[in-house]
Amino acid sequence: MDEKSVVKVIDDFLVYILDKGKSQLTAKNYRHSLKMFNDWLIDNDGNLAKLTRLDVQLFVQYLESKGNSASTINNRFAAISQFSRFIGSSNIIENIRSPQSRQARNIAPKSLEHTERNNLLHGVERNDNPRDIAIVNLLIRTGIRVSELVALNRSDVVTGERSGSFTVRNGKGNVSRRVPLSAATRLYLSKYLDTRDDNDPALFLSNFRQRISVRAVQHMLSNYGVHPHALRHTFARELVNKGIDLSTVADLCGHADINVTRRYSKPTEEDLEEAIDKAFS
Repeated sequence: MDEKSVVKVIDDFLVYILDKGKSQLTAKNYRHSLKMFNDWLIDNDGNLAKLTRLDVQLFVQYLESKGNSASTINNRFAAISQFSRFIGSSNIIENIRSPQSRQARNIAPKSLEHTERNNLLHGVERNDNPRDIAIVNLLIRTGIRVSELVALNRSDVVTGERSGSFTVRNGKGNVSRRVPLSAATRLYLSKYLDTRDDNDPALFLSNFRQRISVRAVQHMLSNYGVHPHALRHTFARELVNKGIDLSTVADLCGHADINVTRRYSKPTEEDLEEAIDKAFS
């Protein structure tokens, strides 16, 4: 579906809900929500004409990982629900996990706890897929965005016996950066590349021997109940907890604005709960 077709079907939907008695304000909010959803789909290899339940669930998780309130996410979901019914795809909104209400938003973005991180790493290792093991370790140990990961070429990675790094070219804001690789990540990358018998420049290939897509990575992670942003948040939070200065964390994460990085110095919901337990137990 091209951009003109998307605009037309959304306009037709808005005319439909106005005829059904919805207010102009509701129609305006629905238009904004659907445009946001469509923009996200485009960035993630999706298509508004071929929506799936996974698309909707990943979008909800994306909004949650970006710190949106439960009411905001539910409003976005309401627009998608009504639109799905309009296009005859009401089944895709069934069994979508909605976020729990959160009173305070001045907290750090959701990241994996130590046990959750270990469970993820052990889970992907049990499945014994060298590519997926390398991808998960790269995401969780470097904080790279999925869009940046799928764009990596083999030539972007430089490794030696004692050190290694990769270069993100044209990252967010078209800014390039160099990111060091830990010994463990270098090992997993090496094991994966040892399985390759092709000359494709892409660092990661799909099961169809083509450059892997954002959606393929999202789908793989969804099998473990994890959203890519949670891994990026986990990386940043781990650095902050270890006392790494925010300027360094910002450089590694590719944050143009250090205020974005500063979110990770705020307490998590778990920190707040632990504080209450310590104070009153």
